[in-house]
Amino acid sequence: MRQTITSDALPPPHRNQALQAFQALTALHARHTRHAPWPYARLDVPALRAAGHRPYPIRQFVLKTRSRCNLACTYCYVYEMADQGWRGQPAVMAPATTARAAERIAEHAAAHGLAHVDLVLHGGEPLLTSPARLAEPVDAVRAAVARSSPCTRVTATVQTNGTLLTRGRLAALAAAGIRVGVSLDGGLPAHNARRVDRAGRPGFAAATRGLRLLSRHPDSYAGVLCVVDLAQDPVETYESLLGYAPPALGLLLPLAHHSSPPPGRSPGRTPYADWLLAVFERWWHDGERRTRIRIFEEVIALLLGLPAATETLGLAPATTAVIETDGSIEQADSLKSAYEGAAATGMTLDAHSFDQLLEHPGLAARQLGREALAAGCRSCELVEVCGGGHYPHRYLAGEGFRQPSVYCADLKVLIRHVAAALGAATARPPARPGPPPTSGTAPSTSGTAPSASGTVPAASRTGPAASRTAAVPPPAAPGAATARSAADPRPAVTRPGPFPVPAALPPPPPAADPRQAAAS
Repeated sequence: MRQTITSDALPPPHRNQALQAFQALTALHARHTRHAPWPYARLDVPALRAAGHRPYPIRQFVLKTRSRCNLACTYCYVYEMADQGWRGQPAVMAPATTARAAERIAEHAAAHGLAHVDLVLHGGEPLLTSPARLAEPVDAVRAAVARSSPCTRVTATVQTNGTLLTRGRLAALAAAGIRVGVSLDGGLPAHNARRVDRAGRPGFAAATRGLRLLSRHPDSYAGVLCVVDLAQDPVETYESLLGYAPPALGLLLPLAHHSSPPPGRSPGRTPYADWLLAVFERWWHDGERRTRIRIFEEVIALLLGLPAATETLGLAPATTAVIETDGSIEQADSLKSAYEGAAATGMTLDAHSFDQLLEHPGLAARQLGREALAAGCRSCELVEVCGGGHYPHRYLAGEGFRQPSVYCADLKVLIRHVAAALGAATARPPARPGPPPTSGTAPSTSGTAPSASGTVPAASRTGPAASRTAAVPPPAAPGAATARSAADPRPAVTRPGPFPVPAALPPPPPAADPRQAAAS
């Protein structure tokens, strides 16, 4: 990640700036290698490229339009965890920075012939922007992409705490085709005790007022993100959120790692799996599909051999870049939970392209699939589904990101339970006659479980297959399909066939009411 800076021909002021930039990069490199030897001291990216491992282009761009927030949630990874870089960021992304971001994104889309790029307006709280200016970053990117890469489709979402949603803001977002995702940890005040402002006042009333407005605009409603809280009843949390009619729920494990373990963790127990499985049982056995739950759908998809649409499970490469308000290019925000500067790359929109980001060891490691994992993970029978877990959850101070997930035991219990449920559903004959299921999908069991093909359509997923090595693709599994566009210059990658469910997996431990297990 070292970058060469020559300053012999520069006048003194510019020479001083170049020297300062070099010193900053040197300090950043030292910090990365001290905190995370894997990948920063142990991954040789030039050798990786020489061996034939090609990078995957960036497809999702997170624009930090605001670096400050009107809430002060006590568990926020941006403000309350290891990295405090937000303090040095401008409060607002300047128009010139927005324009430069649009140019760089269009440049990248054109260079790689991308059919689609996804924008996420993020913060801080992006809705601190006035309604009249909310869509400006998206409009700028769409205009730049239309000029440079007219075949590229641009989709956009804003992720908000919901407290500033108004009819005016929703109208402006809808007019620009920007969908809205809201962060809320349950549908009752008690579920959101950690979501407060800087004076300690709860944000729940304002957030739910915004959510009710959003629920009247289903075309704009992307869904709700909820961080798992062991102190709350899982089924109550789930069913209370259904009152806001979310089209999708993201149930997120708290950002934690081996040097800062999650609350409630203890040897021999899997409290996070218990919590999630209580929700899964209610969702899976519901008579109708009232919402999508991403973590369950992703596990089902991966069990069926479909590619994942998330970086938190499976072996798909990371293809996300973050642009801070000052124009710096960073890795995923979630890394800020590990150490100060963990997401930093030392790159900026003015001086670097997104192709240069692809050569950064932090991102290159996250595109290696199985080869980036700990030895025990590589040999695990669940690796195609688990994928080693979410990258920040693998961190250990002084070692880096090559440990099993801090949630390893929970993920094993969760995946095996879902595999058993999926196996039982596919083994039963349909409740009434109907057309046979299409190949590679689980048949729907009327009144018993949501159809796997209905919740995880293959056509909606992008990205390569689950597994790959640094230089040589693995041999195809019997019956597996080779997935590669004719125009794609990268080596062919194989998609695994359907996961053997449940015969290849030990059965889950006998469970009583999963709600009792979660509460124990």
